[in-house]
Amino acid sequence: MGTWTAPSAIERELYEAKSAGAWDRYLDVLARSELFLPQSRAQVDAEPTHARFHPVGHSLPVYTAGMLPVPTPETVFVRQRLSWFAGVWERRDPAYLAVNPGSPVEAYLSTGPADLARWRAHADAATGWGLPVGEVHALHVGGPLHGPVARGLAVGAHLSVTNGEFWNALAYHGGGYTRERERLRKWWGITTREEWLDVLHRMLNAEIVSPVWEFALRVRRILASDFAGPVDAEHWRHAAEASLRRSAERAAEPQLTPDGVTVAQPRPTAEVEGEITGVHRLIGRITRYEQRFRADGLLPEDGYVRSVEGWDVGRASQMARWGLGARYGTLEEAERAVLRAGEAAVETYRTWADFSAGYLLGRCLHFDEEEFGEWYDSSLATHLTLTREPASPWLNIPWK
Repeated sequence: MGTWTAPSAIERELYEAKSAGAWDRYLDVLARSELFLPQSRAQVDAEPTHARFHPVGHSLPVYTAGMLPVPTPETVFVRQRLSWFAGVWERRDPAYLAVNPGSPVEAYLSTGPADLARWRAHADAATGWGLPVGEVHALHVGGPLHGPVARGLAVGAHLSVTNGEFWNALAYHGGGYTRERERLRKWWGITTREEWLDVLHRMLNAEIVSPVWEFALRVRRILASDFAGPVDAEHWRHAAEASLRRSAERAAEPQLTPDGVTVAQPRPTAEVEGEITGVHRLIGRITRYEQRFRADGLLPEDGYVRSVEGWDVGRASQMARWGLGARYGTLEEAERAVLRAGEAAVETYRTWADFSAGYLLGRCLHFDEEEFGEWYDSSLATHLTLTREPASPWLNIPWK
């Protein structure tokens, strides 16, 4: 078969099994792989729960994740298991299942009753399905591994590792068209192109992350710069309180406008005091998280989190691709957004680890509620994987 570079580990395993004539092993790989079935987008939009067979000659083509083509507006893909095909195949259906046709790993699997039973047996024996979560997965063909686009994609690597996806898939299909649409609807309330563009814009400009969190961290950054060293938590609280009081006083001062002098009403004292109490409490939460971060190797002994904007920027890198998978955006739009995500991260942070700490603090403040439970544990595991795994893009792509 000659030398061939497989797009991903999935196709490499198929290639090795086919080269050895080990067809049981080939079926084992298929049984734990996502198989993508091409569909007419118009038909899927009309009947989202109904997958159709579109034969080519006497075979039905399906593709593994690394072999999917660049997304187009008209054709989409839905993912299925080998066991699903075994369960729905009828006598009138094509004589062959064509796996990755036209490639060095292609196989034309016959579809008689004994063959379908064999597929089911392999599916029953399979452990897991799809790319394992918590690991670094990459496209070695079809995805950038170096350069500015790769850096922007790597900014979204937290979610790629957490979700079990290729970190460098720009021409993104994810879990297939219907699953990507459902992801955006369920988690973000996005059902239109306009809603996707709005969320993506706000993420790239760090407008979704809490401005209160960023205010508190900005106060400390200024103090750290002024005093060239660690900032005591009590000093931090006093400085944040003073800033909030000054802001409230300025808001009550008369303002000169084109229409004349406008006299503002002072903010209620209870409202200002409530903000101060909330920021004091927030500083305590951040301090405790950072203590845990240091203990677990997320921060160096004297390190602190500069900003939580990384949580928005990291999600923006993925949101750009999710929109492409759901056909709310184009490949060109996804690439521009990914590049901007990389630039925004570099503008705010100094290293990959610095960025990661900011991303994780934002995630923990939103989800974890200082329980240090599953949200924290999974975040820590992802950080350690990306900062230690030799295949991690963070160890192979310069920060600047």
